[in-house]
Amino acid sequence: MDNPETWPAGLPVTQLRIARPTDKLEEVVRFYVEGLGLRHLGGFEGHAGYDGVFIGLPGYGVHLELTRHEAGSPCPAPTRDNLLVLYMPDVAARDALVARLSAMGYPPVEPENPYWAQQGVTVEDPDGWRVVLQNTRGIGP
Repeated sequence: MDNPETWPAGLPVTQLRIARPTDKLEEVVRFYVEGLGLRHLGGFEGHAGYDGVFIGLPGYGVHLELTRHEAGSPCPAPTRDNLLVLYMPDVAARDALVARLSAMGYPPVEPENPYWAQQGVTVEDPDGWRVVLQNTRGIGP
């Protein structure tokens, strides 16, 4: 197995960005920043008709870019098994987050794959994209 601390030869990647459009930019940003607690890392307005917001964990290595085009950015959610998984080893913190999201109008939903119900809670963002709050440390040493 490759050393997870180093990049493979020939792949000098410095960041990973996952980008997607939305017609509900403010509502989706509120879900991820106020609801989930991810950080607002930056953004832009009026770039070739696009507005966008970068959100993520501390640092900039991995982040989401949410964009809206002035002519509209319809984006139906993919299948219920396309997931953003956040690993949270502290079950009390996970449950408090689930309670906060529920109070904001985003209650848990049944996951498509029953694996995610064993130690996780699945919620949908305002566009219907699913996020799993998984009570494990994730992969790695």
